[in-house]
Amino acid sequence: MITLKGENIYLRALEPNDLEFVYAIENDQSIWEVSNTHTPYSRFLVKQYLENAHQDIYEAKQLRLAICQDEDFPAVGLIDLFDFDPKNNRAGVGIVIQSATNRNQKIGSEALDLLIQYAFYNLNLHQLYANISTENEASIALFTKFGFEKIGVKKDWTFVNNKYKDEAVFQLFNHSF
Repeated sequence: MITLKGENIYLRALEPNDLEFVYAIENDQSIWEVSNTHTPYSRFLVKQYLENAHQDIYEAKQLRLAICQDEDFPAVGLIDLFDFDPKNNRAGVGIVIQSATNRNQKIGSEALDLLIQYAFYNLNLHQLYANISTENEASIALFTKFGFEKIGVKKDWTFVNNKYKDEAVFQLFNHSF
């Protein structure tokens, strides 16, 4: 079981009691744009997902961790490694902080820092990437703070609220390779 501790937060594996939290995030239409979600998830499907969340990243090709502020367990967000490609040593990164009141408090920064360290030094990944809407200034600032560089823009990539939006691709390389 993975637990990564930072100064003010920790990342932990998902637990069965995260059902309502994950269900709420997956069904929050205001964040569907960043998660590429198009339809709601049932509690049954989320429960099934949580029952299989123990799978190794090499088997599942993804790792989702809960972002927590204290030891009494409640999650405030999720951070993911997805599209894990062990042959080419790369993965995508996604992060969401559920409540607007928990944003801009350095929670995302600390979580991203912990995940980068884990990806580069435990999984020995060569690179991480993130797909971010060009309008999402907060996420762009977060990722560029850690050295992610914009390598391109996918024009009219996502259709949101009856209009097309551009999506930028950011990469971070592990220079210890």
